[in-house]
Amino acid sequence: MNDRDRHKKGMRVRKQVLGKAHVKRAEAQKNEFNAAFQDLITRYAWGEIWTRPGLPKKTRSMITIAMMVALNRTEELRLHVRASANTGLSREELEEVLLQTAIYCGVPAANHAFHVAEEVFAEDRK
Repeated sequence: MNDRDRHKKGMRVRKQVLGKAHVKRAEAQKNEFNAAFQDLITRYAWGEIWTRPGLPKKTRSMITIAMMVALNRTEELRLHVRASANTGLSREELEEVLLQTAIYCGVPAANHAFHVAEEVFAEDRK
């Protein structure tokens, strides 16, 4: 697959997972400084990794959320908690992922993640 095809495939998956509105906002914020980075993540994170057949999107979503908790990446955690509904991850499954992070990432990290998830749920109800 060439880079153009990978980008196209990645953009399709990125929209499926993150939602068209989020991707539209990200694309609108693209500029000379960050364009190469946006292209990179679309081609490789979304076009290369998220399109692989070895794991379903739901599992990739769980792994990504756990890693964002471990790395204390609040904004990316917020993004992927919101996106988890698009990958078929239920709130009960999300709760299990966050409970597991309490053991492997620490209680403070999981506590913060639960708060972030609750904020996302509250925003989505508005």
